[in-house]
Amino acid sequence: MMEDMNLEFLKRLAKGLVEHFGSHCEVVIHDLKSHNLQKTIIAIENGHVTNRKIGDGASHIVLDTLNHQEEELEDAIGYLTKTHDGRVLKSSSIYIRDEKGEPQYIFCINYDMTQLTIAESAIKSLLNLESTPCTEAEEIPTNVNDLLDDLIEESVKRIGKPVALMSKEDKISCIRFLNDAGAFLITKSGDKISTYFGISKYSIYNYIDIKR
Repeated sequence: MMEDMNLEFLKRLAKGLVEHFGSHCEVVIHDLKSHNLQKTIIAIENGHVTNRKIGDGASHIVLDTLNHQEEELEDAIGYLTKTHDGRVLKSSSIYIRDEKGEPQYIFCINYDMTQLTIAESAIKSLLNLESTPCTEAEEIPTNVNDLLDDLIEESVKRIGKPVALMSKEDKISCIRFLNDAGAFLITKSGDKISTYFGISKYSIYNYIDIKR
């Protein structure tokens, strides 16, 4: 009963925030209890900001949460993210815990700053001020398949060369990054990753087990 009351309050809070901040503000509630990465979004307001809806899957922060110990988790406030079409968002993610301190939900706020950054750039140009480069933002995926693609792409970027030119050590580094990022929590991720890197699923487990 208390859990239902807490969730109802969070949904009301989400509606209040988007009413206050307008159509550029999205609020998302992810459910951590089911451990179903395909369907973590149980409430969303102004989903047009990231093109997501109720029943859609995990984002990077959900995957990261499930891949770490509860005591390591901390709220993240005012970090940058981006959408697939390149819009820049200011995001905050807050863990909602039960009476035992275990995280039950993630309450996420995403504010689309694209128009504001365009206006800021125009103002700086008029004032002849130097533009400050924007910090690289993490992309918000619309489903877990996109999330896995993002992680694979990031693993390749860290090596700095295409898979065709990677040595065994390079591939080991990629697999370790993906493991640390929680990629293997995604259903059937092993099949996609092994095919992408041209290795067997057995090799993946060997790479993870090799001592650093």
